[in-house]
Amino acid sequence: MTKKIIKGAGGPPTPPTPYRAPDTLNSKQFATIQDLLSEGEIEGFATPSKANISKSSADYLTAAQKDIFLNDTPILNANASNSSPTDTDFNFQSVVLDARYGTNNQLVIPGIESSSPVNSSPLAGFPRLCTVANGGVTQAISLNKDAVRVTISFPQLQKAKDNGDLLGSTVDLKIQLQINNGTPTDKITDTITGRSADLYSKEYRVNLPATYSQAAIKVLRVTADSTTDSLKDEFSVSVMQEIVDDPQTYPDSAYAQLRIDSEQFSSIPKRAYRIRGIKVKIPAANGGLTPTVVTNQTIADNLGLGTCSSFGFIHYPENYVFAGQMTAATWCSDPAMILLDLLTTKRYGFGTHIAPNQANDTELYENLDLYSFVAASRYCTGNDGGSTLLNDGFGSKEPRFSCNVNIQSSKEAFELIKDLAAIMRCIPLWSQGSISIIQDRPTDPSYLFSLANVTPEGFSYTGSSLKQRHSVVSVSYFNMDSREIDFEVYGDGDSTAEVNRRAKLGIVYKQIRSFGCTSRGQAQRLARALVFSEEQESEVINFATSMDAGAIVRPGSVIAVNDPVRQGDRRSGRIAAATTTQITVDDSFNLETFGGGNKQVSVIMPDGTVDKKACTVVGDKINVNSAFLNSSGQAEAPNINSIWLLESDGTGEEPQTFRVVSVEEQDGVNYSISALSYRSDKYNNIESVDFPTLPARNISKLNELKPAPTIKTPILEEIVVRNNIAINRLLVSWQPVSGVTQYQVQYRFENSNWVTEIVFRPDIEIMNTQAGTYDIKIFSFNAAGQLSSTPSSTQFLAEGKKAVPNDVQNLTIEPVNDKLVRLRWDKSIDADVLHGGRVYIRHSNKTDGTGTFANSVDLVQAAAGNTTEVVVPALEGEYILKFRDDGERFSLGETSVILDLPDMIDSQEIITELDNDDDFPGTKVRTSTSNNVLSLTNPAATNGLTGTYDFQNIIDLGGVFSLNLKRILQTIGVQIGQTIETQIPDLPPELGGPAGGGWDNYGTGFIQGVPNTGFDGTAIEDVNAQMVVRTTKNAPAGSSYANSDFSGGFNTFANGTFKGRGFQFRLNLTSENTSHNINVSQAGFIALFESRTERSYISGSSTSTAPISSGTNANGIDVTFAKSFFVGTSTLGGVNAFKPTLGITIMGAAAGEYFTIKTDSNGDFLNAAGAVITGTGFNISIKDGSNNPVDKKFTFQAVGYGKGV
Repeated sequence: MTKKIIKGAGGPPTPPTPYRAPDTLNSKQFATIQDLLSEGEIEGFATPSKANISKSSADYLTAAQKDIFLNDTPILNANASNSSPTDTDFNFQSVVLDARYGTNNQLVIPGIESSSPVNSSPLAGFPRLCTVANGGVTQAISLNKDAVRVTISFPQLQKAKDNGDLLGSTVDLKIQLQINNGTPTDKITDTITGRSADLYSKEYRVNLPATYSQAAIKVLRVTADSTTDSLKDEFSVSVMQEIVDDPQTYPDSAYAQLRIDSEQFSSIPKRAYRIRGIKVKIPAANGGLTPTVVTNQTIADNLGLGTCSSFGFIHYPENYVFAGQMTAATWCSDPAMILLDLLTTKRYGFGTHIAPNQANDTELYENLDLYSFVAASRYCTGNDGGSTLLNDGFGSKEPRFSCNVNIQSSKEAFELIKDLAAIMRCIPLWSQGSISIIQDRPTDPSYLFSLANVTPEGFSYTGSSLKQRHSVVSVSYFNMDSREIDFEVYGDGDSTAEVNRRAKLGIVYKQIRSFGCTSRGQAQRLARALVFSEEQESEVINFATSMDAGAIVRPGSVIAVNDPVRQGDRRSGRIAAATTTQITVDDSFNLETFGGGNKQVSVIMPDGTVDKKACTVVGDKINVNSAFLNSSGQAEAPNINSIWLLESDGTGEEPQTFRVVSVEEQDGVNYSISALSYRSDKYNNIESVDFPTLPARNISKLNELKPAPTIKTPILEEIVVRNNIAINRLLVSWQPVSGVTQYQVQYRFENSNWVTEIVFRPDIEIMNTQAGTYDIKIFSFNAAGQLSSTPSSTQFLAEGKKAVPNDVQNLTIEPVNDKLVRLRWDKSIDADVLHGGRVYIRHSNKTDGTGTFANSVDLVQAAAGNTTEVVVPALEGEYILKFRDDGERFSLGETSVILDLPDMIDSQEIITELDNDDDFPGTKVRTSTSNNVLSLTNPAATNGLTGTYDFQNIIDLGGVFSLNLKRILQTIGVQIGQTIETQIPDLPPELGGPAGGGWDNYGTGFIQGVPNTGFDGTAIEDVNAQMVVRTTKNAPAGSSYANSDFSGGFNTFANGTFKGRGFQFRLNLTSENTSHNINVSQAGFIALFESRTERSYISGSSTSTAPISSGTNANGIDVTFAKSFFVGTSTLGGVNAFKPTLGITIMGAAAGEYFTIKTDSNGDFLNAAGAVITGTGFNISIKDGSNNPVDKKFTFQAVGYGKGV
């Protein structure tokens, strides 16, 4: 048997290349980092400490992640919940935090393996296959181990599909720990997803309890074992290793341990920690009053301090008196207590030198003026020891001075001490065997000077040049919001003082660094203090005094000076006599004339302090309103020869005040003192007068992680053309994120490996997509190139290129000629048809609409998918078309057009008339007949040279048509009296002539069936017979035509087409010689109609080939021919004897649809009303299989005779 293979045009499309998921499944790696934070013990991380979360709470380390910055970005967003943050709250995923806070007995943080190979050794007996069938892998663990490392390995992880695609796969597993033969507990559950064509391994660490008597690790496969070669997902436990961790605990050192996912970092990230640092001792309670460190707003509220923006300051109760005792260490930001701790701590401070003996507080602080530190601490907090805090510039309160500093490098001891002291405007002072600090704070004069107790040289003054003063000061400080150095500027504002200062000095800029400052308000106050001091405290006084004064005055002390040279009057001197309520001065000159109100006198008491009292002056006596008091509050009289000083309001002669800068012994007797102007009103100017509401700063943090974008739905899946190939595409788009210009997109197909792309627009094209599930993740990049912590994720089920093409639309047919037709259709809207697809054209010989694509055959070679027309043979039946895409998928529906060809007919003779057969029975004028031969009656007679013969019959077509006419005429000219043989050559033998030739040899008988009676006559050429016709388009006046119905002239014809209804024929005979005549032996004509084809015309249409809509009228639709057909008359063939044949083509016919032509019993075409319209049109109905009218487009082809006018 011969097997025949029938192939479509061009063969089937090339099968698509099998999909291979990326073979990029990589192991996930983690980095474990330990960072030393501080010497200990520290308070801990700022956020949980501020929230008063206990370190024993699981929430502590969660909240602490807000205080850890990787590449300047917090692990956990500040506004996240401390107890239950969401994944989107984390800027970095899978970070594991542990910390120790610097206690002496702190425990080790597990996870850092010992570097000794002895302490970390692989177990024997591996690798071992792990399946569901074998129950997994179980291994006993030795004693005294800290952890077990389990490594699993997949030789391959992939799934093959029937079409050749290789996809990833998913395997679930878990690792259990069994302790002391108890119930195994799940320690790790994991899902491995992706594709790997070669070995893939992954490690897990399982921590063991501190003590156990027996332990076992179990590795279990959760996903069912593969039972087919197409799925490769078998894995083994390749290595199991017992681990002993590094036992180092780092006592007295605070440190943190981070475990980070290397996928999120290209290198080890920069780390920063926000902590509340070293705990320091603070003043102890006394008399039931306890200093309190305000660490959060709750404590501030309980103390009635208002809303605070800064914490860590010490609040001193009203009337608290320091008794010289310190309490247990706690965290605070008080710079005085921090300096005190640094001076006394041996481990990281100066304790070895300053406080070598530390058995108790007495020994610890024996070389320190503890009271000066406590006094400075009280002023650091605020007024009245913290009852009144300062304005921070933003509507909240803060302490006057705070210290937040991380000292990480070695530094000269004295420089560090000075830096810490400068935070609170102090200077350290070593005097009389101890260290004290002198603070620039509101202070009354502690000593009095006049010409009475200085050397004869008196007082000398120096001042600073205006050029040395600054109008604008910028203070650098550490901004905790941006976590960078920031700057606060004073002097460039629009307050009156600032404007005037710039007008006076111009813009003279100075920049200073504030050590340990994290407050913008504190930086503002520092700038204002510098400007005020340069402007108001720039004068320096120098003088020498005796030992009694020089030994008492110390740097930092405020002194009052009465200089009569500068003030104009002597208002100070020595006491000549004194009681507790009265002093006698050494000189009363002009004393009583001293004006002003509120007179006050200041004296130096025996203990070296200054007491000031309201007074009256009488002669050389100054009486005070109350007794003089010493520093102990006891009434006591000043010493004789001690100094007095008188002052009053409104005189302009108040004593000058200076702050001592230096005291130097000169010769064992005298001391030189240098002091700087002191203004008691400067503190109010610094902290209150015109203190601005600081404008908020919008900080753009380049390293702040951006949120992931919101993915728009639905995802667009479409077929697109690339390089003239139709491929499937997913278009994923998202809402742009403000400030983001770069995104990272990850996607994977059917659990294969992730594919990563970087895009710079808010959308991505995923090309060559397949049918299946796509997982998509989108990250945002910030300006520093860091990814958002979590992506926006979505899953999309792609159809791939499995969608069948759309159906062929608007199929039409039109004839080209009698043998060919042209099929037209709309261009396909499917890219995979236009590029690589085909159009299949099939034919069924059925005309009843039951043809299908399946029961038809290919008519021509399949056309390219982008074509819209094709010329095919004109065959009766149904043309059926389908699109086929490049994946060999046909359109579901089939589109067809039915061609019902009319019968092809030849031309039709309607009459042939030969009047000679009846001896020319028509009307003769000067003509006559003899033996059925017509000739001129007598050419020699008058007018005898012409004659006519009118044919007997006049043709009536019944309507105006174009009629084809053919002449029939046989004539011969004759010489009257001659024989024919002398004029005509012999008849050749092959025509029946005699063998010898010549007309005489015929003798008598017949020639070609014609009797031979002799041939007389001469060949004549000057005679003629002419056939003429005349027509009329009018109907006859009577029942038939008469000569009177024709008004036009005759036209000569041989063969021709004439238009009319009535046709009258005439034969004109002529001779030019009276001896010559013409014999007409045969005369007539043939009238015929050529066959004519008419297509698709409907009355009123301007296009002769326009398809017609059948409508749904039950009576069908009447169609009128553009030109009527001749169908016969009672005298010409019979009425309706020549019916046109009709062919109908239905556009897009569905199965079972058919048409009917309305006819009568004779087959004559009828219109909707039932009238016969055979020659002028027809009525058609198109119906479905249930005989219901349907509206379809159709064309017709009618073939008949004649072309009516």
